[in-house]
Amino acid sequence: MSWVLDNLALIGTLTLEHLRQSLLPIAWGLLLSLPLGWIAHRWRVIRGPVVVVTGLLYTLPSLALLPLLPVVFGISALSELNLVLALTIYAIAILVRSVADGFDSVDDDVRRAAVAMGYGPVRRFWGVDLPLAGPVILSGLRVAAVSTIALATVGILIGVTNLGYLFTNGFQRRIVAEILAGVVAVALVALVVDLLLVLAGRMLLPWARVQASAAKGRTA
Repeated sequence: MSWVLDNLALIGTLTLEHLRQSLLPIAWGLLLSLPLGWIAHRWRVIRGPVVVVTGLLYTLPSLALLPLLPVVFGISALSELNLVLALTIYAIAILVRSVADGFDSVDDDVRRAAVAMGYGPVRRFWGVDLPLAGPVILSGLRVAAVSTIALATVGILIGVTNLGYLFTNGFQRRIVAEILAGVVAVALVALVVDLLLVLAGRMLLPWARVQASAAKGRTA
C-alpha cells in the first residue's frame, strides 16, 4: 500500500496514457466495422467469409502482429501507431459480427414501413436501421472496449508506455504492490469505460429499455 501512495502521480499519468491509447482503436474499430457489418448483413452470400475472416483476426498473437504491422504499413515498430493499429484490428474482429447481428435484428416490417413512408436507402439507414441495431452493436462495443483496454498493456513490450509498465517493472524489481496496482488500474479503466458506454446507450438509445421490457413480458 505504501508503494501505491508514494507513486500515485505515476499511476495517474500511466492511466491517462493507457486510456488515450485505448479509446483511439475502440473508435476506429467501430467506424470500420459499421460498413463491414452492413455488407455482411446486406449480402448473405459473403456474410460467412466476412464474419469468419474478421473473426480470425482475433486469433493472431499480439507478439506476432506487432512486429508484422510495421513491415506491412512501413511504420516504426516502436511507435504508438503500431499499437493502435494492432488494437484496432482486434476491435474489428469483435465488432463486425455484432454489427451484422445488430442489423439482422431489425424487423423487416419496420423497414418496409419506412420505405412506404418515403425513406430512401441512406435516410433509412441513419434513421431506422442503425438506431434499431444500436442495442446489439452497443453490446459488442462494450466487449470490444474491455478487451482493447486489457490488450493495450502489451504496448510496453514495444516501448509504448502505459499501465503495462507497472507489470514489467514490478516483475523486474519484484514489487508485488506495483503489479497489483497495474491490475487494479486496468480493471478500473475498463469498468469506467464500460459504465460510460452503458450511460451513453441509455441516453442515445432509450428505446432499448422498452424493447428489453417487451421481450421480458413475452417470456414471462
